[in-house]
Amino acid sequence: QVQLVESGGGLVQAGGSLRLSCAASGSIFRISTMGWYRQAPGQQRELVAATTSGGRTNYADSVKGRFTISRENAKNTVYLQMNSLKPEDTAVYYCNLQLWGNDYWGQGTQVTVSS
Repeated sequence: QVQLVESGGGLVQAGGSLRLSCAASGSIFRISTMGWYRQAPGQQRELVAATTSGGRTNYADSVKGRFTISRENAKNTVYLQMNSLKPEDTAVYYCNLQLWGNDYWGQGTQVTVSS
């Protein structure tokens, strides 16, 4: 069973930065697509950024130029560097692993951006 553990969330002022980390258990990390999703109160969960096993990345339009997703296969870890944060980035951020039609989720980490 894959386990994903996020860390790095918190409270930050608008314009500030945070880096989220997600550590995965097991041996499938390096062949998996990894993603970060977020869910704000009363809203659907949405994709923020994703990276394939080959290193291709894609981003939601709302975060392009501000967020960067990266992965470190040797540590089974994916990161989300978030710069120029805005109050509308406030949400619970979830790490996701996709492989062979299966989805695995972390428990989520709260990011709150104050104005």
